[in-house]
Amino acid sequence: MTIRECYEKMGSDYSGLLGRLGSEMIIAKFAVKFLDDPSFSQLESAVAEGRAEDAFRAAHTLKGVCLNLGFDRLYEVSSALTEKFRGRQLVDYEELLRQVEEQYKMTTDILKEYKG
Repeated sequence: MTIRECYEKMGSDYSGLLGRLGSEMIIAKFAVKFLDDPSFSQLESAVAEGRAEDAFRAAHTLKGVCLNLGFDRLYEVSSALTEKFRGRQLVDYEELLRQVEEQYKMTTDILKEYKG
């Protein structure tokens, strides 16, 4: 699988990302590094422990990383979750968190497949 095929499988705009970053090699390098990004696990921990401020920060960081890497679907749901947590309260977030978890798993599974 090529990095372009990886992004297409994710449902992301590879051409737009390539236009911004300018190099397939740069995209591939940073996309794979996402597998080591701690934002999602920090989000899970913060929610599990009821730490609303930390949950907001982790969701916001995940959103930003996804925007920069062009992970469009994960960006969209993490952005919605960030807005839900903006008031620093863990209320009525469960469905959005489930969507983030689903998109995160899909994204990382595809990246692992690409990485081989």
